[in-house]
Amino acid sequence: MRITTSSAGTTGVHVTEWTGRTAVEIAEAVRRREVAPRQVVEEHLARIRRLDGRVGAFRTVLAEEALAAADALADRTDLADLPLAGVPVAVKDNVPVAGQALRNGSAASPAAPAAADHETVRRLRAAGAVVLGITHVPELCVFGTTDGEHGVTRNPWDLSRGSGGSSGGSAAAVAGALAPIALGADGMGSIRIPSAACGLVGLKPGAGVVPAQLGETDWYGMAENGPIATTVADARLMFQVLAGSGKPSADAPQSAPLRIALSTRSPVPGSPVSRAWAAAAREAARLLEQAGHQVTTADPSYPLWLSAAVTARWTAGTAADAAGLDARLLAPRTRRHAALGRFLARTSLLRTDYRARLRERLAPFFEQYDVLLTPALARDVPAAKAWSRRGWAVNVLTNSRFSPFTPPWNLAAWPAAAVPFGADPGSCLPRAVQLVALPGGEERLLSVAADLERLHPWPRTVPLD
Repeated sequence: MRITTSSAGTTGVHVTEWTGRTAVEIAEAVRRREVAPRQVVEEHLARIRRLDGRVGAFRTVLAEEALAAADALADRTDLADLPLAGVPVAVKDNVPVAGQALRNGSAASPAAPAAADHETVRRLRAAGAVVLGITHVPELCVFGTTDGEHGVTRNPWDLSRGSGGSSGGSAAAVAGALAPIALGADGMGSIRIPSAACGLVGLKPGAGVVPAQLGETDWYGMAENGPIATTVADARLMFQVLAGSGKPSADAPQSAPLRIALSTRSPVPGSPVSRAWAAAAREAARLLEQAGHQVTTADPSYPLWLSAAVTARWTAGTAADAAGLDARLLAPRTRRHAALGRFLARTSLLRTDYRARLRERLAPFFEQYDVLLTPALARDVPAAKAWSRRGWAVNVLTNSRFSPFTPPWNLAAWPAAAVPFGADPGSCLPRAVQLVALPGGEERLLSVAADLERLHPWPRTVPLD
């Protein structure tokens, strides 16, 4: 094992030559033919074999398929034009991967192989990425803890803690250097929650920027696909590939001074914010102000109906996804969630256009500020255990207590990102902040994230060996 300094300026542990590297570093080396794609993939597969038994990030590892893809990539004549040339990627188990079953974390889902890749997977492959495997999710991606039929996914920073959810397997894979980047999906915070818990950059794009097509309804428009990475440059590059940008680039544009609002007030009444997570947001605000941004303490006007409107879409989306499945094979908490969704789907909570109402209510706030800065979570991620065997109410209460900041921006369908910001001195668990902007503001969020990365660098991956 050797210690090296990453391109982000932080110290990381590289157990081999190519695991622990950023996607940008790997792609540049492959394009220059300094390393064969097969070597990069082999080293990641070896690390998965050695360490994933402790972490539980992957449901399925596609070793033969990944090596074959790497060999085919090496023979391509257009290698120099591929932005993700030879970069291993992990894919969340809620989008189709050709030839593989889409299980969505459930024993009730069909085992038949998918006929074709989801559009996001197709775009990643077209950019030169190599799919390493499919990552764990909670059943139907409902909750913010990743456990269930296929085991418990643990946080690489502290194996007694969960990795968050529902993209918990993807986040654990990246934090543990089992893959440099991963595809996540976010319907209530499912990219930002595990990214915050695992010390990663996670971006939920705004509506329509990246193809969604998640489940039956995209949770009534709340769910989006997006990148999970260890650096802002990797997140930017992957996001641009997923969004179908003309010529993806990891280079960050110069950040202009922005009007940033700091808010540590929980959007959910009865879900207080711990001192540690609030302090991280305040310190991030202080550094951004020193960097030239105009920072003001100000709270958005969250409506009292917000939680009810979000819950209606969350549960009704689950009901739609569960409709064609054998209910006897679903966990009790999932059945209860879907039953509530079927009821709420018949009420005005789902018929009313609460997205438009929320946007109208928050528009004056975002006329004054370019970016909202909040804690990413209200408290540390829960313990790694079989939450799927516990009751529905305790799961919902636990989720709302540790992650109240993420759901409003799924209902609004505005872009939001989780950005690492330090760690607890005692537990070493990461802290993180959330950034929010108006539609089209993804690059603005990444620019502010790059400022935080420069001002307050973070350790990118966990030395599990």
